[in-house]
Amino acid sequence: MKLTKYSPVSPSEFMDFPAPRFSDFLDEFFSDALAAKGDRDTFLPNVDISEDNQSYHIEVSLPGMKKEDIKMDLKDNTLTISGERKFEKEKKDKQYHLMESGYGKFSRSFNLSEEVDKESIDARFKDGILYIDLKKAEEKVSKEIKIK
Repeated sequence: MKLTKYSPVSPSEFMDFPAPRFSDFLDEFFSDALAAKGDRDTFLPNVDISEDNQSYHIEVSLPGMKKEDIKMDLKDNTLTISGERKFEKEKKDKQYHLMESGYGKFSRSFNLSEEVDKESIDARFKDGILYIDLKKAEEKVSKEIKIK
């Protein structure tokens, strides 16, 4: 016998405006599934990537971390950012009712194009955000070769 969580939905919920969205039901389903998981041993930091004429910019959200806890490697055109956000053991006088923060080991990898100057990668960490600037390499001028 399989047990499933029962979540009654009254017809009036579908008549209210704004109407509930399908994504709301999915969010509820997956948040319940993650809560049931219990122990969190990994997390996936949020990443924003942008570009201007000179560079690509990566911003990695790592709240509560120190720059000493973060490692960056470049190997075979793959930039890897990894580390661990440690959970401070709860104190006896503290009881959690909701915990949405992620803790544990993480690793994010990005394949860099040939357009990136790998010698001039700049990274800085401020206020829980890792900022990475990837300068674009100078364009190689192509030359037409005449056939004799």
